[in-house]
Amino acid sequence: MRYLLGLIIGAATLWLLLSGVYKPIVLGLGGFSVLFCAYVCHRMGIVDRESVPLHLLARVPLYALWLGGEIAKSNWDVAKRIVLPGRRISPTIVRLRAHQSSELGQAIFANSITLTPGTVTVALRSGDAIVHAITEDNATDMEGGDMDQRVRRLE
Repeated sequence: MRYLLGLIIGAATLWLLLSGVYKPIVLGLGGFSVLFCAYVCHRMGIVDRESVPLHLLARVPLYALWLGGEIAKSNWDVAKRIVLPGRRISPTIVRLRAHQSSELGQAIFANSITLTPGTVTVALRSGDAIVHAITEDNATDMEGGDMDQRVRRLE
């Protein structure tokens, strides 16, 4: 029941933030749509710990701050490689072991890699992430496992 309530509160909050319109008729329709979607999700049996990860709420802000910094650093590196002459790229593909205990954690790990400019998670199978990196240095940094450890702490 708490996951269903968390889904309703989360969806309503997101809807209110993204809508920006607070007229009674719009609020009523928004409330109806949130409740209807929650009902459908409940009937489908997909409201659980993994689909509504309430246990991550306390740790997400710190992880998001760290990930934002990593995105900014990588963005700066890729921009320099585009603009400055002589900055070489050396595309490479590496296989990284995702040590997360849940599929949600592995998905967060793979998506975090993809959000970082210069790297893309090509596949995620059986706990292995196949990643394309724009340089061998990026690949080496990822093999260091800092992101893997941070996602493990997040979950």
